[in-house]
Amino acid sequence: MATMYDVPADDLIEALAEDLEERLDEPDWSKFTKSGVDRELPPEQEDFWATRAASLLRKVADRGPVGVGRLATEYGGSKRGSNRYAVAPDRRTDGSRNLIRTILQQLEEEGLVETAEGEGRRITPDGQSLLDDTAGSVLEELDRPELERYA
Repeated sequence: MATMYDVPADDLIEALAEDLEERLDEPDWSKFTKSGVDRELPPEQEDFWATRAASLLRKVADRGPVGVGRLATEYGGSKRGSNRYAVAPDRRTDGSRNLIRTILQQLEEEGLVETAEGEGRRITPDGQSLLDDTAGSVLEELDRPELERYA
């Protein structure tokens, strides 16, 4: 049986996003909000909400239990220094905590993630099963001989 570590992350996230797109409702405000302070515009990707949810589910499974603050740090980027001081180095900024928190709450409602008291969020057995099943189907679809040993 394949696990999420046996397939490339981008292929797994893409396949998970297709499944989560039907299960999660994208809020109306998400079309107008940026994904972090370092961004100039909202995401232009059609299935951004589902893709970010799939990515979050994978990160929680990999690093869990993990809190919103740590996830915001991982989804952050660098923000240019002010124009007044052109030689100032870029500063590190976090991703949108509201976006991450809302998606995690939706994943909790679906039973894929649960809250660990004082530790953050962790994956549930149903969430792990979804990841493993999706990884198995992705592995079958991939035409990569070097990955055949996991099938």
